[in-house]
Amino acid sequence: MKTLFILGRNPKLSIEEIKSYFEKTKNPILSIQLNKNAIIAETKKSPEKNIIEQFGGVIAIGKILAQGKFKEIISELEKQEVYYGTENKLNYIIWNFSRNTFKLSEYLNKRFRKERLKATEKRLTGQIQLQSGERIPNLQSKLIDEQYFVFNDTKRDYFGKITEKVNYQEIEKRDMEKPVRRSSLSISPRLAKIMINLAQINPKETLVDPFCGIGVILGEALLQNINAIGIDQDKDAIDGARKNLNWQKFNSQNYLLINNDSTKVRIKPAMAMATEPDFGNILKKRIPQHKAQQQIQQFENLIINVLNNMKNYVNKKFVFTSPFIKVAKNQRIGCNINNILEKTKLNLVKDFPIEEFRPGQPVGREIYVLEK
Repeated sequence: MKTLFILGRNPKLSIEEIKSYFEKTKNPILSIQLNKNAIIAETKKSPEKNIIEQFGGVIAIGKILAQGKFKEIISELEKQEVYYGTENKLNYIIWNFSRNTFKLSEYLNKRFRKERLKATEKRLTGQIQLQSGERIPNLQSKLIDEQYFVFNDTKRDYFGKITEKVNYQEIEKRDMEKPVRRSSLSISPRLAKIMINLAQINPKETLVDPFCGIGVILGEALLQNINAIGIDQDKDAIDGARKNLNWQKFNSQNYLLINNDSTKVRIKPAMAMATEPDFGNILKKRIPQHKAQQQIQQFENLIINVLNNMKNYVNKKFVFTSPFIKVAKNQRIGCNINNILEKTKLNLVKDFPIEEFRPGQPVGREIYVLEK
């Protein structure tokens, strides 16, 4: 079964998230075709419906209606409905991941006129800047009734329609309206979801966040019916996490908050760990390389001690971010993962680390996944 996924600003990270999600749901991906910031992913079984909210790095999911050469696609589309709405008037867009967008746009225009629909094709007026720095079109208008896509790989073209779209408003509400916010210290719900998927943890299992802060990762885990343990040395952070989780009306029996040192604390067994540790000093501008190295060394010492403690309780994956500090115009430095692996006896999962930063940020992230 082939499905389209439109990816967020970091396609490499989004692909690893998607692969991890389908692996944990026992429906591993058989093949992936990438074009710009979209993939056609082939799985053995059809993906479950309404899974878009499980992802942090996916903008939309689409169903393939026809594939092959252009004439084969048109022939197949003539046998099926393309517009399922009831209104006579519609605005639509076509996501372009192919060289044949114009031909299919022309076909849709003629078909809608033939079906006596007042259909208007709109353009993707927004933009998204990818991790690579490339800017590509993105949907901005809300006044769209149907979304279609055209995608091509080395062998064929695909045409289909978008069936699931990310609910930005709901995510923003969780992030901006919660009672306690720490904008300079908290990760986004989007990244929290990605890290939970990278941890390959299932509902009813337990996730531990040893630097839980005000509970962003915990909240996203609980939304997926994953039990959660949050640890933080900062009592104010733990109090903030409790307020935020109460605000989201989670059952307190499904999570535990601990004000303690994650290098020493004892906890109940957990299936996986996902966390954004303390990066050290908050940097608002570029610093000299030797100071950056000092800050990274402090981080390494901390994460090594935390991992050595957590591996006594965690059975599966260890997902964490690390500082990726800008020291020159086009140069960043990160932690020495070989040192971390040597001193924790953990193993680095293939294709990691993955960089996650914006060009102007003094401190970005590298995302790691380790396992026993």
